[in-house]
Amino acid sequence: MRFSHISLGGLALAIATPAFADTLPADPATAPAIDPMTPVSADAPAVPAATDAPAAPVQDASPTSPPPAITFTGSITLVSDYRFRGATQTNGDPALQATLNINHSSGFYIGTFASLIDGQLDGSTPALTGYGGAEVDLYGGFTKTLSSGVGFDVGLLYYLYPTRAAGFKTDFFKPYASVNYTIGPVNAKVGANYAWGGQAGLNFTPGKDDSLYLYGELSFAVPTTPVTLKGHLGRTDGSLGLLNPLGTDDTYLDWSLTAEASLGGLKVGVSYVDTDISEAKGLWSKGYGHSQLTKFDRFAQFYGRGSTVLAYVGYSF
Repeated sequence: MRFSHISLGGLALAIATPAFADTLPADPATAPAIDPMTPVSADAPAVPAATDAPAAPVQDASPTSPPPAITFTGSITLVSDYRFRGATQTNGDPALQATLNINHSSGFYIGTFASLIDGQLDGSTPALTGYGGAEVDLYGGFTKTLSSGVGFDVGLLYYLYPTRAAGFKTDFFKPYASVNYTIGPVNAKVGANYAWGGQAGLNFTPGKDDSLYLYGELSFAVPTTPVTLKGHLGRTDGSLGLLNPLGTDDTYLDWSLTAEASLGGLKVGVSYVDTDISEAKGLWSKGYGHSQLTKFDRFAQFYGRGSTVLAYVGYSF
């Protein structure tokens, strides 16, 4: 769900995420801050929001049990390509992902996200060389939807790679925050994620090893249908942005457009994902650890950082 800076033949190489916009119900009193199904890394966990909106009037005078203070939510998703901020984490291959959250009625929550990745030593996914075959994200935070319809979410996320190769330093913390607002079938959200420098998992370059991600998302629930249309635009700056040829630029944009259908807990979707990472000529090492180099064009596409169409299917509870 993030990228490391790995050099292959002089190339500097992340969510998800790209992060897709949330599918939110029209009623802000029940709108979750984040969709519990995020097929690609969203830089923030998927948790339902607590709300301080007025309670709905009681329709039946018969006594009812109060809602539980603690609830469990989660999802399992199969995605055709795990993309984080527009860049592949699986060398373009499918990935199985899961989330599990423990939510308190006050708005506090803890949870975890897990995904298969391609972090083998052969360099097939250069950003994750040596990171192993799994990513596990641990997070906790606080989320609330106010009676005005404004929702917010703040928390701290820890990236963990339990099967990383010996000697690789991969893990780091990242605080996150977002604000969203719903008007009828439309929801808008802006957010930021910052990873401070000095952490071993971000120590790629001298002088600047922090990372800032800013993003905006917009979703539209098509009336009388189970379909939601989503758009996302994000900007990466810092050590996690070293994806351009020869590592000369640590800033790039990613964007995505998604159509998703939801039937109960089942969700299916298709997304177009892209970045502004250069397609200029770069250098490619024929194999990890070898010095033989080959010049090639379409840099971003070759390394799984260019445009793609991906699909996903999952179930949330």
